[in-house]
Amino acid sequence: MKLGPLTLAIAMSLAALSAPATAQPQVPVLWDVKERLPKPDLSALPRLRFLTTTDFPPFNFIDKNGRLSGFHVDLARAICAELGVPEKCQIQALPWAELDAALNAGDGEALIAGVPATAENREKYAFSRSYLQFPARFIMKKAQAVTEPVVDKLQGKRVGVMAGSAHERVLRDYFGGVQVVTYTKPEWLYGDLKDGKTDAVFGDGMRQSFWLAGTDAAACCRFAGGPYLAPEYLGTGLAIAAKPGEPDLAAAFDYALHEISAKGIFAELYLRYFPVSFY
Repeated sequence: MKLGPLTLAIAMSLAALSAPATAQPQVPVLWDVKERLPKPDLSALPRLRFLTTTDFPPFNFIDKNGRLSGFHVDLARAICAELGVPEKCQIQALPWAELDAALNAGDGEALIAGVPATAENREKYAFSRSYLQFPARFIMKKAQAVTEPVVDKLQGKRVGVMAGSAHERVLRDYFGGVQVVTYTKPEWLYGDLKDGKTDAVFGDGMRQSFWLAGTDAAACCRFAGGPYLAPEYLGTGLAIAAKPGEPDLAAAFDYALHEISAKGIFAELYLRYFPVSFY
């Protein structure tokens, strides 16, 4: 399966974001600022409780002071503020396995916990639009890193990727001229890149950003080319889930997310938790 025209257009339009001349970290913009969404009236809503977990850092976790923290926690508060219901806003953490039952039992109004908006899950939930997607990225040693367009520049190069992953399928289908080298452990994948045994690594940009910022990378490498959005392979990213009978609430989240993006609030939250931007 090849990347569709729409996906390719999105990927290539985002590719310029990773150019080395860019001075500032790049922030994903998934909303059309010219779009006008109707402002919802939630005055009759008695409570807006978001359910999440504690084991998905930096999205949701318990900080050193024992408080629930993370990107999702701050995003939920920003949504409540944008909807004009901060006094009704609550955020509760539960084990992942209990989230679905808690939502159905009325213990919360929405899940903000990384529930994927798959076709199967769309039968169980009413989803907002995606607020964050996870692009595929190349990383290379700084001295050898290339810029877009990378297809010709990577011809014949040895590119490491996790075996059996969706990223391996993207690499083989879209970058057919590279020598694909598969790995079963990420430490081997990154170790060979640092040692010069491979020319590049292809994989999940978010996980790569954590590695690049960590001590194991030893400032050896950086993003090269991309980012590439490929929902046919990598999914549609993160969205907020409400009960299936509450599409109006999901639409309210769309309004809030659009406004948060347009006002720069999303950018501030994103860079707070992802200082090495994976876009």
